[in-house]
Amino acid sequence: MTTTIPKSPAPARRRLPAPLRRFLSNRLAVVGLFVLLIFAVAALLASWVAPYDPAQIFFSDLRAAPSAAHPFGADELGRDIFSRVVYGARVSLSAGLISVTLALVCGGGIGLIAGYVGGWLDDVLMRVVDALLALPFLVLAIALAAILGPSLQNTMIAIAIVTAPAFARITRGEVLSQRERDYVQAAQALGAGNGRLITRHLLPNISGALIVQTSLAIANAILAEASLSFLGLGIQPPAPSWGSMLNAARGYLTDAPWMAVFPGLAIFLAVLAFNLIGDGLRDALDPRGKIG
Repeated sequence: MTTTIPKSPAPARRRLPAPLRRFLSNRLAVVGLFVLLIFAVAALLASWVAPYDPAQIFFSDLRAAPSAAHPFGADELGRDIFSRVVYGARVSLSAGLISVTLALVCGGGIGLIAGYVGGWLDDVLMRVVDALLALPFLVLAIALAAILGPSLQNTMIAIAIVTAPAFARITRGEVLSQRERDYVQAAQALGAGNGRLITRHLLPNISGALIVQTSLAIANAILAEASLSFLGLGIQPPAPSWGSMLNAARGYLTDAPWMAVFPGLAIFLAVLAFNLIGDGLRDALDPRGKIG
């Protein structure tokens, strides 16, 4: 009599988490992520990617058309536009990431306190937030940058201040929605303190909305930094910035259109990439989305 040895069951195929699979199934979001990775690599490796120093002047190449020596052409001082666009990516991405991180921490903290504590403190904090939201985003950023003075650091502070109210409003709304859920009531009944309720229950469940808002806010921050630099309120020459490059190109749109085309295209692609990623994240993190 032969004995049959049962085969061990094949290990279950590891599958990607559902939100990641939903994100990767969104082709536009993947395209946006790919474009963002290109900008990120260019910004991090600017000294290796850029063929020239962004401030190096070539008097023989004033407003030179795109060529093998200058793939994006040269500006009014003979500086290589490709090198300046690459180094400008470092300025724009750092301004967007740092300013939005500050806005997330400050605005999210205000919204968390207002939504969790409630009462008169909620009323006071939200009226301040409403007053800031009533002012046009760019107008307030210009006013703050003008008061603080022209520099990249002050530009990031100004952008963070005008971006924080949106985070405060979203965070408060999410906290008000989540704190009445059964799992929060159960945790309170079991004796969980405020710190545990916030860190272990509320924050993980509102993080999805904040992640989506962060990606979209970075796109707005890049536009704001470019606008402030265009007006001379951002990083100062000769440091490269996409906005200041557009400002310098205004007088040469007919003779040297490439001076405006390439930094403008860089702004367009960077903002589009973050918007596509934000839309993809919103669909991927939606608990009602279908798991593909």
